Formats: sequence, structure tokens, C-alpha cells
Amino acid sequence: MKWRSAPLVVRGLPSLPALWAAVGVVAFLAACAVGALMGPVHISAGTVVSALTGGSIDSGQANILWSLRFPRVVLGALVGGMLAIAGAAYQGVFRNPLADPYLLGAAAGANLGATLAIAFGPGTTLIGVNLVPLAAFAGAGAAVVGAYVLGQTVSGLRSNTGLILAGVAIAAFFNSIQMYVQQSQTGSLRQVYSWILGRLTTAGWDGVWLVLPYVVLSTAIIFLHRRLLDALMVGDDEVVTLGISVRRVRLIVVVAATLGTAAVVAVGGTIAFVGIIVPHTIRLLAGRSYTVVVPLSMLFGAAFLVLADTASRTIVAPAELPIGVITAFIGAPFFIVVMRSTRAATL
Repeated sequence: MKWRSAPLVVRGLPSLPALWAAVGVVAFLAACAVGALMGPVHISAGTVVSALTGGSIDSGQANILWSLRFPRVVLGALVGGMLAIAGAAYQGVFRNPLADPYLLGAAAGANLGATLAIAFGPGTTLIGVNLVPLAAFAGAGAAVVGAYVLGQTVSGLRSNTGLILAGVAIAAFFNSIQMYVQQSQTGSLRQVYSWILGRLTTAGWDGVWLVLPYVVLSTAIIFLHRRLLDALMVGDDEVVTLGISVRRVRLIVVVAATLGTAAVVAVGGTIAFVGIIVPHTIRLLAGRSYTVVVPLSMLFGAAFLVLADTASRTIVAPAELPIGVITAFIGAPFFIVVMRSTRAATL
């Protein structure tokens, strides 16, 4: 039998989760500062502070900050935070630390929706919104609903394996349709691949307002259920003893995580790694309880993607690298280092 020593607590010092929460806040604020300061056009820290406090600054720099950089930083924080917290929710529901927000086919559905919109309706708008994010949102939602329906008919929601396999089947089906569309509409291949690899483009606050309600709603629901995620990790019986339906908890959490994921994927593309790396790293460093993992994942996920987006638009400026390339390049080695340097990596 393996015995674990109790966590070291020194009177007068904050607990480990509190320390990591402070680190997360500092990391998030620092990432936002870097995102606002860095770009092809040099803008000083004093100018940024003046813009935020209502001071007088050059009109050109004000336009760059309020129309491009500030919206992009906020959008990056929303996308990164949502992907990380959705990944944590999926990992809790499926009791698998390697689960991510795309497990039930959301990425495949979003890719298909965006591909159809790019190939057959380029430049089309619906209710004043570009058709691509709307189609991606609808595709992601359709894929997850299809996976749920298929998983329920095969083995019901009590079987995580059946639901995961249903997600794999739906993703394969949607991917096959997408590949056919790509091969038949070769003129749109470049634009399709650019969207699939992920990008955060802003020309104002439209993208922020588009995803903000979904992110707030999804995050609030996951936060309210984070203690039940702890109970699910122990076993279904723990939730049942509280007089709560396990099936209902899983449904609510997955729907909330999927809703937020579909919204941010619709504006940012299928950005990989964030939903796996961030919550998994938090679990290794700060503890396994979802009362800790959920809020810290949101903070560090937001900081991570803001920095990754800043790198994507500055490394080869004035061109941009796909943000998915940056997240994979930075995330994978970082993940390996954390796993090798953390002895408490028992999942």
C-alpha cells in the first residue's frame, strides 16, 4: 500500500491552491499587458494606461488599441479560458485526464460547418453576422447532439465508453463529408485550412459580443457543478447519495461545456491542446479537486491563449502564424516538462 504524506501547511502562509490562484491572476494580467503592448506598431505602456483610463492619446494609436488589440486580447482570454474550463469539465465527466472539449465531435462538426460556409457561401451574412461562425457553431452543436443520441441508443448515458465511441463515429462521419467538400471545392482549400488551424481576427468588438453570453452561461454552470465533478471522480454512488441524478449531472455539464466550446470555436477555429494541457497541468501542480482545477484552468487557459495569439501575430509580422501551430509548439513540450518534473503525477 502506498502512503501519501499530507500537504505541508505552514501557519500564517496561504495554502497551495491560494498561491496558485495568485499566480494565475498575475499570469493573466501579465499576458493581457503583453498582448496590448506587442504588435507591428510600437505602443508604449503609458499610452495603453492612458487609453484605459480615458487619457488623451494619438487618434491613430487609440484606433489600434480599441479596434484591434484590446478586442483581440479579450477574445483570446474568452476563447482560452472557455476551452480550458470545458476540457476540465469533460475530464471530470468522463473520468479521463486526457479528455478534451472536442471529444464528442465538436471540432469535426465545426470544421464541416465552416467548410460548407466557406465553399458555398463566401462573404454571406445572416442577421448581420458572417455565415462562417454561425455555420461552425451549428455544426459543432449538431455533432455533439448526434453523439449523445447515438451513445444513448447504444448503451445509455451511464456508459462513458459508449458515449466516447459515439463521438468518434460522429467525428469520422463529419470528417468524411468535409474531405469530400474540400476535394470538390479546391478553390477554397487555403481559406478552409487557415480556419481549421485556428485564428483570432478582430476588427472591433463583434466577435467578443458574439461569444460572451455563451461563455458566461457555460462557465457559470460548470462552476456551480464543480463539487459534483469531484463526486463523480469518486464514483456515481457519491452523487446518488446526494439525491442527484448522475445522468442529469453529466448531461448538464456536457451541454454547458459543449455550448461554450461551440461558441469559441465558431470565432477562433479548432485551436488544439488548450483543453488538455491547461487543466491537466493544473491538476498536477495544484491538486485534483475540481473546486481548484476549474477556476485555475480558466485563469491559466486565458493567459496561455493570449500569449500564444500574441506570438502568432508578431513572430512573422506583418503576416500571422496559425494560432493552433503556436499552441501545439509551446504546449506539447511544456506538458512533457511538467509531467517529468512533478512527482505527484498520479491520475
